[in-house]
This record gives sequence, C-alpha cells and structure tokens, in this order.
Amino acid sequence: MITLVRPQCPNPKALENKKYNDPVNKEALRKSTSGKCMYCECKIDHNSFAHVEHIKPKAKGKFPELEFVWENHGYSCQMCNNEKGQKYDDDIPFIDPYNEDPEEHILFFGAFAYAKLGSERGEHTINEIKLNRAGLIERRKERIDKLNDLINAAYRLKNDSLRKKAFAALGKEAEKDGEYSAAVKNLLLTHKIFF
Repeated sequence: MITLVRPQCPNPKALENKKYNDPVNKEALRKSTSGKCMYCECKIDHNSFAHVEHIKPKAKGKFPELEFVWENHGYSCQMCNNEKGQKYDDDIPFIDPYNEDPEEHILFFGAFAYAKLGSERGEHTINEIKLNRAGLIERRKERIDKLNDLINAAYRLKNDSLRKKAFAALGKEAEKDGEYSAAVKNLLLTHKIFF
C-alpha cells in the first residue's frame, strides 16, 4: 500500500445525479492509482474487475450519506472490495492511502505485509482486507524473485558505471506505478539500493 493523491472530481454532475460509478470519475481514480488496487497494489486488469471503493461503507446503518461523496471513493480490486465489504469501525478505521501514509502502519518483508509495531490499524487493515491472502503472496513473491535475480546480476557486474546504471534501473521498479511497489521498495532498501 502506498500514498495516493486523489484528483479533483472530473464529473461532479454524475455524483449529483447519484452515479458514483461514472466512467469518467472511475478513470480518474484509476489514473490516481496507476491502475492498481488502492489496498493490495495489484494491477487490476491482471487480477479482476475494478470497483469504485467506498472507503466508509455506503450500506444502511453505516455511512449512506457518503455514497456519492468523491472524497469517500477509491479504486479497488474486486477481492479487496469484497473482503472489506461493509466492515468499518470508527475506532480502528482501515488505512486510507488517499489521506495518510500507509508506510506509517504497514511494511513488507519479502512477499508478506506486516503491521509496524504498535499499529493496530495496520494489523486490522492487513487482516480484515486479507492483504496476505495466498494469491497476493504468490504474485508478490514472483515479482520479488525476478527482482532478486536482477539485483544479484547487478552486484556481480565488474564495471562500476554499468553497476550504477543497473541499480538506477532497479530503483525505477519501486516507483508508484509499479505493481506491488511498497514490497519492491522494501526489497531494494534491504539490498542497499537507494533511489
């Protein structure tokens, strides 16, 4: 999970007309995540259909007044949206990557997400949205294994100039548009590759 910037709502009229799933607005949310789920960071086209996520659930008895509020919308994969469902607790809210830095609550060791020590919200978000579900761990591990091979190859390079270029290219793998960029960033930092 990485920090995201929610754009201005491109089509507020759709929300006024009670259409939170408007294609123009949905595309703006997609671009804000680089086509990734706001929670698990999978490329949604690779995984499932995208959902307009209601950060605070719209169900009756929850937050129906926020159903058409742009600031309550995000871009989520079907799996995370279904796992989160109507779960929400004001006392321990899920991490909202549009309004806070997830790195304050969640870190990665290899393919696994862990709560930072003392972060109940990090633990709650990981457990309830199932950010360590089998399919995610498998996909993250595949990405990490490929990058580990490239990191090892870069460290074996004898030419300093080529090694620096290889490390710079590896650093780009942790940019926000890369799949599982939070896990990749932690991997690179573990190998002392700074970007």
